[in-house]
Amino acid sequence: MTISALQLGVGCLYGIFLWFAPDARKAPEVTLDDIIKMLPVAFCYMGAHSASVFSFASGSVSFGQIVKASEPAFAAVLSQFVYGSKVSKAKWLCLPIVIGGVILASVNELDFAVSALVSACIANLFAAFKGNENKKLMSTEGLSDRLGSVGNQFALTTILGFLMSIPVIMIKEGNKFGEFIELFKSTPAIRNNLIASGLWFYGYNELATMTLKKTSAVTASVANTAKRVIVIVGVALVLGESLDPMKLLGCGIGISGVFLYSIIDSLVKKKDE
Repeated sequence: MTISALQLGVGCLYGIFLWFAPDARKAPEVTLDDIIKMLPVAFCYMGAHSASVFSFASGSVSFGQIVKASEPAFAAVLSQFVYGSKVSKAKWLCLPIVIGGVILASVNELDFAVSALVSACIANLFAAFKGNENKKLMSTEGLSDRLGSVGNQFALTTILGFLMSIPVIMIKEGNKFGEFIELFKSTPAIRNNLIASGLWFYGYNELATMTLKKTSAVTASVANTAKRVIVIVGVALVLGESLDPMKLLGCGIGISGVFLYSIIDSLVKKKDE
């Protein structure tokens, strides 16, 4: 929890820096009511990130990424039964492919850990809530104008998520925080990796959000699918994680299912036309 929270803290510093840097980014002009409305999104963002970090720490990173690829299944259930947003039959039919791929990838997972699986599922749940809450948030009249940009929205979400994570750190790991600070000061690897991972995480998510605004849904889906493949294979090669045939097959099926889920409505619509 400490690591994930401080990664958000690094992102906060970067976002605030952009508001004060000359010719970088104009600060948002949001109201207190806007901030209050952003809290659910920020909380879900914090929860998704923390659970993801815990998942990657509990098992192999590639396995965590495979499970996280099943996020559409969680989003579909929440959208349909909690938020009342109808999910098409075509999308429902894609979900068994995604879930089946995850199961296949888990069968011979050498680094399998129940905690990694559960944490990744919790991350998916938080991410699904975040997506639905964000839709509600952006329907607020005039909010987009007051935020000024997608970058400002993400910066505020990160700042609020970081602030909400502080009490959790104090409750769960407060007694070890002093020890962590000493390690941070004395161990360059911890210090450098924490700062770098925080900046990379912030930069990636902000860029992904901006890209989604400027591209079609299909293009974004292709890019997201490619990202999963690159991360899973790249991490396995760099960290020496297992990539046996069954895991690769499950990975391929699961990610293909996610891609199909993302574009199926467009394909069905074109066929009907």
